[in-house]
Amino acid sequence: MSNQHADSGVKGYVIGFVASLILTIIPFYYAATQSLSTGTTFAVLFGCAIVQVIVHFVYFLHMETKTDEGRWNFISLVFSAIVVLILIAGSIWIMWNLNINMMM
Repeated sequence: MSNQHADSGVKGYVIGFVASLILTIIPFYYAATQSLSTGTTFAVLFGCAIVQVIVHFVYFLHMETKTDEGRWNFISLVFSAIVVLILIAGSIWIMWNLNINMMM
């Protein structure tokens, strides 16, 4: 395993922790104070969630595409995400059709 991760070690973990903390506090603040409209609050929450997922992948899971091992990890992540999305979409589709057919 390569020891050349970006910001590896304690420094990387501290940067990831602080970034995660900030990305958690921002949506909680806007949700608690209701200072923004509902749509804007959802957009801020969704944006912070996406950025936080990326922070976790980079700083805690050390996902990178520079090395051969990192590329395979990334391909595995994409494949897993596709399978999960197919399962979720299929389940929603089946439940929707069951609901429509049972209510007739």
